[in-house]
This record gives sequence, structure tokens and C-alpha cells, in this order.
Amino acid sequence: MLAAKTAVAAAVAWYLAPAVPFADAEYSYYAPMGVLVSMYPTVADSARAGAQALGGLALGIVLGFGGLAAVSVGAPAIAAIALVIGAGVALGGIRGLGAGRDWIAIAGLFVLLLGGGSADEFSTSYLVTMAFGVLVGIAANFLLLPPLYLREAGAQLADLRERLALSLERLAGDIETGEVDPARLDRESDELASLAASVAEGMGEAGRSVRGNPRGRGRVAEQEQNDLAWSALERATLLTREVTEVLARRPQVTADGLPRLHRQLGEALRACADLVAAGPSAQDLSPSAEGASAAVTRYARSVAAETDDAAQPDPAFAVAGHLSRIVQLCGPAAARG
Repeated sequence: MLAAKTAVAAAVAWYLAPAVPFADAEYSYYAPMGVLVSMYPTVADSARAGAQALGGLALGIVLGFGGLAAVSVGAPAIAAIALVIGAGVALGGIRGLGAGRDWIAIAGLFVLLLGGGSADEFSTSYLVTMAFGVLVGIAANFLLLPPLYLREAGAQLADLRERLALSLERLAGDIETGEVDPARLDRESDELASLAASVAEGMGEAGRSVRGNPRGRGRVAEQEQNDLAWSALERATLLTREVTEVLARRPQVTADGLPRLHRQLGEALRACADLVAAGPSAQDLSPSAEGASAAVTRYARSVAAETDDAAQPDPAFAVAGHLSRIVQLCGPAAARG
């Protein structure tokens, strides 16, 4: 779809470019280039990239005139080229310029080498025609089925929720059987982190796809629900990874000789897994949340009863605290916002 919209917009921009005021029809080929620099998957990204590109072009044109001024006072052309390119690349290091960074040196070089005796006319045509192409690109992205990624973001959130519940379920099984494999737990934690990073990227793209998108006006509630779910899942993922690390690195939590703690920790992990898996779409989360809260509380009390040295808190307390926070994040109150 993006390719088709870009092709249509480029053709329209090239066809209409000769009618653009303040620009010479000789430079109409810059209009399709303006389309190319502004076509991104979302309307908001297109507008931002187009504005950044035009800003970079304007800076480059100023540099080009500076190079021409240097030549006019007797500086060698080779020195002017070096000056313009060096300054353009240096300014391109400013991250705030975004997509416009790459155009500073290019525009400066074009003005210096192609402008010649008609640098004013060339520069005006260059900037105005590119700006026209950018406008056509943004208009095409806005009018021709602007993409909306809320459904895709929701699917990613569901995948993360499922994977998180599975990790907690596996941890419960490991604790109950006493077969804790630190290497496997490390891999599982890294996989969770990678999946969460991917979901974060998808959520960002979904949020940008709504801005300036006429198709997003009736989907505000869906976006808010996704944001709420992501806020809870992001923190729950971090807490689960910390629980995984404690269980993999702290033998006190999984020490032999305490079968009651093993059983209660397994029950708490499994209850949290059930609550996470239920998700905010469940009609009534209260029973799952109450069961998970009760299981975590039983485990925490048993840990307190088994801990002899209050000055040296057992790592199991951290596990109980993290599981309690997961219950709060994924319970009914959090789902309602």
C-alpha cells in the first residue's frame, strides 16, 4: 500500500509541478523527490519527515550561498566545495534535525555546483518544488487509506500477555519439581525483554498512526485501552524478569528442605500466570485476582515464618513483593484504569 501511494503521489507531483508558482518548470523533477522524502507509514511520520527535510534543504541552500560568496571573493572552488560539504556534514550531526540531516550537505553542494549564475532562481525552484512534492506526499498519505495500526498493536499485546503467563507457569513447574536451570531462565528472560522491546516499538507506531488520521477519530477508546494494557504489561514483564533472575541466582529461594515453600511459591506463580492470561477482556477478573493475591500472601507469610535473621532479608521476600505487584497491575482495578 505504501509503495502504491508513493507511486501515485510521485506521478501526480511531477505532472502538476510545472504549475507551481515561483518555480521554474525545468526543475519539476524535484517534486517526485519531495514525495519520496515524505512518504512514511503514518501521516504523522510523513509530516514530520517532510518538515525536517525542508528544514535541512533550507540550511543547505544557505551553505551553498556561503560557498558561492567565498568563490566570488577569490576563494578556490575546491576550497568552497570542501567548506560547504564539511559544514553540511557537521550540521548533519544535530540529531534534532531528523530526516533533514542528510539533505544539508546535498542541498549545499547542488546550489554551489548547479546554481551558477542563476543561484537565486535555482534555489527558489529547488526549495519550492520539493515543498510541493512534500505536500503532495502528505496529502496522499492522508487521503489514500491512511494506515491505522491499533489492531496490530492489540495483537502484539496479546502475544506478550500469553508469553508472560507462560513464563510464570514454567517457573511454577520448575519450582515445584526442583529443576531450576539458570541458563534456561536467563534465555527466557532475554526473550521476554526482546518481545517487550518489539511491543514498545509497535505501540509507538500505533500511537503515531492515530495522529492526523481521519480513520482514528472513532478509535480513541481502543487506543486508550491499548495504552493502559501496555502500561501494566510493561511493568509486569520487568517484574517477571526480576523474579526469574532471583530464582535463577538465589539458592535461598529454592533451597532443599523447604517443600512447603516450594509448593506455595509454585501456587503463587501459577495463580499469577492465570491472572495475567485472563487479560482485561475477561468479564470478571475478581476471582482470579483474589486467588492470586491469597496465594502470594500465603507464600509471603510462610517466608516470614521461615526467616531467622531480620537484618538479612531472604530474597524470597523480593519474589513475594514482585508477585504482589503483578497482581495489582493485572487485577480489576488496573484493567479499569
